[in-house]
Amino acid sequence: MDFKGSETVPGPRAEDRLPHTAQAAVKIVIVGGFGVGKTTMVGSVSEIRPLTTEETMTQAGIGVDDDFGSASKTATTVAMDFGRIKITDQLVLYLFGTPGQERFWFLWNGLFEGALGAVVLVDTRRLEVSFDVMGRLEERGVPFVVAVNSFPDAPRYPIADLRSALDLSERIPIMECDVRRRASSRDVLMTLMRFLHSLAMTGSLT
Repeated sequence: MDFKGSETVPGPRAEDRLPHTAQAAVKIVIVGGFGVGKTTMVGSVSEIRPLTTEETMTQAGIGVDDDFGSASKTATTVAMDFGRIKITDQLVLYLFGTPGQERFWFLWNGLFEGALGAVVLVDTRRLEVSFDVMGRLEERGVPFVVAVNSFPDAPRYPIADLRSALDLSERIPIMECDVRRRASSRDVLMTLMRFLHSLAMTGSLT
């Protein structure tokens, strides 16, 4: 077979290559309703150029998609977002952001496959959409933490009140964050990793 005319396929960029010291990789999913900041979180914290599958929102979605915040939001994730962050020299997290529009939720099952844990992003203006999200994680046995994204026009509530409103057990971590800030997003991921470690130590993580 003659390959003389074929082009050389370029390898990954140097900054995208997995660190040679990495010994373990963990899959984490970032979930939540439409417009809660999943794509922003992956983009802010990822050490590689994130993969996004955002498409422009069109007239065809009127009456079908969640139009909350559509005046300022012009695109939506239709498959997934993907990023990567090194927690230690040995541990790397692969981040998968799920689509928020309900008509794309059938993709969640595949994204949950093999996930060790999850971050549930919450918008206090629409707490009700979080119940279906958390219910799906509980059905699949995926441990999660809850991160309340701080939108400028969103009401602020004490953490204890949010825990009660979301019907969260005391063992599930809940915190405020600003997903636009890398440090804040990283803190959320570190909280999730500490939670997973505590579950593993008590034999609750299977």
